[in-house]
Amino acid sequence: MGTELTSDQIKHILQGIKIPPQPQILVDLQIEQVMPDPDMKQIARLISQDVGLSGTMLKFVNSPFFGLANKITSIEQAVSLLGLNSVINILNGLSIKGEMSDEKIQAMTRFWDTANDIAMVCATVAKQIGFSSPDEAYAMGLFHNSGIPLMMQRFENYISTMEEGYAETEKRIIDTENSTFNTNHAVVGYYTAKSWNLPLTICDVIAEHHNAEAIFSNKDGKSQEKKTLLAILKIAEHICGNYSILGGQSVDHEWERISNDILEYVGLSTYDIEDMKENFKDMGISVGH
Repeated sequence: MGTELTSDQIKHILQGIKIPPQPQILVDLQIEQVMPDPDMKQIARLISQDVGLSGTMLKFVNSPFFGLANKITSIEQAVSLLGLNSVINILNGLSIKGEMSDEKIQAMTRFWDTANDIAMVCATVAKQIGFSSPDEAYAMGLFHNSGIPLMMQRFENYISTMEEGYAETEKRIIDTENSTFNTNHAVVGYYTAKSWNLPLTICDVIAEHHNAEAIFSNKDGKSQEKKTLLAILKIAEHICGNYSILGGQSVDHEWERISNDILEYVGLSTYDIEDMKENFKDMGISVGH
């Protein structure tokens, strides 16, 4: 049973939503919502493929207005709680904000494509290694780079700087961003995730997702859930070829530095990763070399 939101509540929560939705997904959603009997599962499936739309739905259901005891990460659950009318009103509010030039859409495509693929791979890897919440892993994959489109909007030369970071063989990817912009996409993503009321563990992993070398070299046995989510994310980023699609590189330098610690932590081998790549390729997901 959905909870009806007023237009003022929707307007208030939409403030600060800056990641534009994918135009094609908005079109598909608009087609679905004008059907005589809109399919809520199909609407949830479409929303779950988009970073901005998913973040907005979770921001609504995790807001004080709903008063949930625990924050949720399932998009299907969020859509069900909101109800059809509220979801349609939110989508209409975002459609107005989502007008972009062709040039901007082209620049954003790299981000959208990787976010969706990594989310699906995260959920699958989570199941394979026995992680208790594939929904949380999916959300982690979808939102982990949410700082990138915001950095793209703020800094004209962001993409070339990000590629420089991926080209570094020893330094962290975010070190190049820090020296150029005095901030980086992981920090911006952390604050974006917090503004969307995402669970703190996911926010923390977003903040630290290019600090895996330091985190996994610490064998103190603490923060197991956070480490497992981070390991799942780094495996998914590597499998999906983030280093190539976002970073413009032929070698995944970050993975070369962290892979031994991460694979040891989750109990997988390099052969397992290669098998996963083949399986995901069969599923139609773009994978790295």
